[in-house]
This record gives sequence, C-alpha cells and structure tokens, in this order.
Amino acid sequence: MADPMTQSSQISSSQGLNDGHSASSKDSKFSVNDLVHWRDPKKSGVVFGVSLLLLLSLAAFSMISVVSYLLLALLCVTISFRIYKSVIQAVQKSNEGHPFKALMEKDVTVPPETFRKHVDTCLTHVNRVLKQMSRLFLVEDLVASLKLAVVMWLMTYVGAVFNGITILILADILLFSVPPIYEKNKTQIDRYIDIARTQVNTTFAKLQEKLPASMKRCKAE
Repeated sequence: MADPMTQSSQISSSQGLNDGHSASSKDSKFSVNDLVHWRDPKKSGVVFGVSLLLLLSLAAFSMISVVSYLLLALLCVTISFRIYKSVIQAVQKSNEGHPFKALMEKDVTVPPETFRKHVDTCLTHVNRVLKQMSRLFLVEDLVASLKLAVVMWLMTYVGAVFNGITILILADILLFSVPPIYEKNKTQIDRYIDIARTQVNTTFAKLQEKLPASMKRCKAE
C-alpha cells in the first residue's frame, strides 16, 4: 500500500503538470482575433508596430531592399552577440559553448502531416473561391453579379487615389483600430449597419422586380 505522503506528492505533481498543460494550451490558443482586439496590449502593439513599419518600408523602398536590410540587421545582431560571448568566455576562461546552442538544437523542419494539412485547407478555400467566381462571372445570379460590378466600379476610383501599398497600410491600421472601437460601440454601430443593409436590400429587391421574366426563371432554376 502506498504511503499517504507519496500519494499526496503524486497528486500535487500531476495537478502541476495539468496546470502547465492547460496554461500552455491557453497560450497556444492566442489567435489573430485576440491580437486585433488587443487582449494582450504588448503582443498586439508589437505585431501592429512591426507590420506597420514593414509596410512603410515597402512604401519607401523596394521589396528586395527591405528584405536585404532586415536580413543584414539580423546578421549584424547575431554576429555581434556571438563575438561578444566569445570575448566574455575568453576573459572569464569559461566554457559555456555556443551562445545559440539551444536554438540550434530546436527542430525547425515542417512535418509532412502539418504541411499536407495546411495545403488541404488552402485547397478547400481556393476551390470555394473559384466556384463563387464562376457563379458571379457566368451570371448565375444576375443581382449578385451586378453587386460585384458595382463594387469593382467603386474600386476603380479607390485605385485611382491609392496604390497597393497605401491600401495595405490603411487596412493594417483599420484592422487594429476598428475591432476595439466596434466592441465599445457595438449597439450603435449594429443599428446603423442594419439600416444600411435594409436600404441596400430594398434597392436590389426593387431592381430584381424589374427584371424580365426569363431572367427570373433562370435564377429560380
């Protein structure tokens, strides 16, 4: 029969392991939704700052220059740290080994199962988009195709004012600013969205009523 002290120690150790696993699982579940809602201001601030700095750099320099500068800066940091640690070890006559040994021993390869899983997920999304684009451009639903035509017509004006990088910069700023604002003013914003949606649906319903009977039959089929 096991000693009560041994049993209690085993229970406490298993609880500690369970707590550690639950904490790690919580950390792993930190998603993009948490980032844009600023659940952890430090992480969100770092991601927002880095992404905005990268886009601003791409707006000022070519992509080759930005990537080269980033890799060069990383190499300068790692080489300087490596030399610094080597000098410290020589002065102190210690034998700590390579400063990046722990990182070098980590497995950075992508498992085939993980790769295939992501490829299958991407393929599912690509097929869904292709099917939807086929419906829109082959005018399976005339109203839906007209909606797309209106959106593309508006995008021509957007493209005349902004270039691609500027749109990405604005999208990055909106991505990290709109969700918190929406969360604080959800009731008022939802009310205005419902009003706008009702107006749009009413307009397209009137347009659909004026369609020829042959087009209505084609849509119903």
